[in-house]
Amino acid sequence: MSAVPATPRTASAETAAAETATAGATAVTAAVTAASTPSGPSLSLLLTPPQARTGWRVVPARVGAMCIVELQKLRHDRSELYTRAVQPALWLLIYGETFTRLHAIPTGGTPYLDFLAPGIIAQSAMFIAIFYGIMIIWERDAGVLTKLLVTPTPRAALITGKAFAAGVKATIQAVVVVVIAALLGVGLTWNPLKLIAVAVVVVLGGAFFSCLSMTIAGIVLTRDRLMGIGQAITMPLFFSSSALYPVSVMPGWLQAISKCNPLSYQVDALRGLLLGTPAHLWTDFGVLAGAALLGILAASSLLGRLAK
Repeated sequence: MSAVPATPRTASAETAAAETATAGATAVTAAVTAASTPSGPSLSLLLTPPQARTGWRVVPARVGAMCIVELQKLRHDRSELYTRAVQPALWLLIYGETFTRLHAIPTGGTPYLDFLAPGIIAQSAMFIAIFYGIMIIWERDAGVLTKLLVTPTPRAALITGKAFAAGVKATIQAVVVVVIAALLGVGLTWNPLKLIAVAVVVVLGGAFFSCLSMTIAGIVLTRDRLMGIGQAITMPLFFSSSALYPVSVMPGWLQAISKCNPLSYQVDALRGLLLGTPAHLWTDFGVLAGAALLGILAASSLLGRLAK
């Protein structure tokens, strides 16, 4: 059986193929040209990516993104806010009402329950933030922290976002305590500007104590150790502040400790804003802002050690 010879390609077929290739190239060129014009913005974005943020614009954007990520966790589990509201309510209902009747602590003519309420607001905010390092250790164990550290996000932005997310959580907790105090008849101010200042004070305090917790986490590296240290320092911080009694009634050595305790400045600012009592507001804001900044720097420097 003989093979059939291949039909030679004619000149007309070659001409048709050339015309087809030319038409395809023309179509591609037209598409690229259209992409560079306002009529084709979607393809233009594919060919030319948008300009990335540079310089000072990077850090605020990354801080805001980290803060939003942390707050989204709260949306999925609100039980923490409800359970943590129990302890402040007990302090106000039992401790506050009892010592109001005893008149054992001099408060300068202010009812003791009113005097106590700002201290309990600061205490509840601290209790939320002081164990924040446990969350970052969990993120390390789950591999999340390593993924965050390989992104272009500065370490200071990661810590700042987490710190201010803790401050926002503390503010939500403070709102709960304020409502409970108002129901108990505490004479609080409702001036909008002062309430905004109260929120700023709570955020700064929460940011500092969360950074303190993350700094300790970078040193001890394990959840069990952090839990033990957190429990060991929480009550001394609380009792060495002016949350329960004025600084003037403390012994001299405790007064010296109280002046080094950021919680005392937070309580002083909250009393001045909510009750209108004499306070050193500029000093209080300065100390809290400085403490938060130092906490962010310390926690950022130890973040790499925690991720190893």
